[in-house]
Amino acid sequence: MKRKTRLIHGGISGDPHTGAVSVPIYQVSTYKQHGVGNFNGFEYSRTGNPTRHALEELIADVEGGKAGFAFGSGMAAITAVMMLFNSGDHVILTDDVYGGTYRVMTKVLNRVGINSTFVDTSNLDNIEKEIRPNTKAIYIETPTNPLLKITDIEGAAQIAKKHRLLTIVDNTFSTPYWQNPIEQGADIVLHSATKYLGGHSDVVAGLVVVNDKQLAQDLHFVQNSTGGVLGPQDSWLLMRGMKTLGIRMEEHEENTRKVVEFLTNHPKVTKVYYPGLKSHPNHELAKKQGRGFGGMVSFDVGSEEAADQLLNSVRYFTLAESLGAVESLISVPARMTHASIPADRRQELGITDGLVRISVGLEDVEDLIEDLASAMN
Repeated sequence: MKRKTRLIHGGISGDPHTGAVSVPIYQVSTYKQHGVGNFNGFEYSRTGNPTRHALEELIADVEGGKAGFAFGSGMAAITAVMMLFNSGDHVILTDDVYGGTYRVMTKVLNRVGINSTFVDTSNLDNIEKEIRPNTKAIYIETPTNPLLKITDIEGAAQIAKKHRLLTIVDNTFSTPYWQNPIEQGADIVLHSATKYLGGHSDVVAGLVVVNDKQLAQDLHFVQNSTGGVLGPQDSWLLMRGMKTLGIRMEEHEENTRKVVEFLTNHPKVTKVYYPGLKSHPNHELAKKQGRGFGGMVSFDVGSEEAADQLLNSVRYFTLAESLGAVESLISVPARMTHASIPADRRQELGITDGLVRISVGLEDVEDLIEDLASAMN
């Protein structure tokens, strides 16, 4: 199957019991057993639910993995993956990583002895330098949030295999429509499914795909033990959203290309971050390992005051957390998504007070450009 077909017909399609075209919402907590331990595949909805199972089969199918897992949020998914490790283990992570990932690693998981080092993984030499005897995994976010740096997934996976480490990739920005890290050697793929996979600002969810049967058993044990599962209603909403992922991602990218062209030529914009630009330092790599550049753009307007003027003046860009929705969203990472990162660390990374991040939606692009032009003037 090709990509758009797989998004619609992949995994478990329909309901064999009734002929329903859409997988039903099994709003149920427990299941009748015919005898102790004798049940029809499901015993308790924390352990497994038919609607959630259909979603998990779908994401495994579209990412090309062995098994999928659905969690109550992207952070629940990341935390569950990190609970595969033990106290004293060490993980290397991309430095320009989502603020919530930085926070959970440095403020929560460090308390149970899971150690972390953040490096610029777009330079593979930085990864090699930080590998320790207790290192267990390389965690890559590519493209990164919010500076849209690109890491060579295949190259990082080769380093990981040489040192017997796991390669974990946050694929939220690219989605499986544009990029499939498992094909490039990754062991685990993560999604904040709240974003592009859901696509309509109406569901919070996290998805994980693994490419190994033992990893699948281990992660299912964590999921069942800790219980951060996605409910059936949200599982159904997410499957509905994923059916249109292909056409949405193509339209997001088409709109973004025109918005980026406008921004790069605007005198009040000092820098534009977008891997689709030929001037982007990782443009060729992004083109090689992905099929598209996505709908996320960051740009610097020079100061906090200029950023606030922009935020207060736009009409069609909604000031809000999150991204990847049909409506265009705008945010200031330093004070919103990445506020949990210390100010000196943000400055070191280049997340300035004048940096603005936009998620380009599906509105008419002429309206979006006119909105930005009017706001900046």
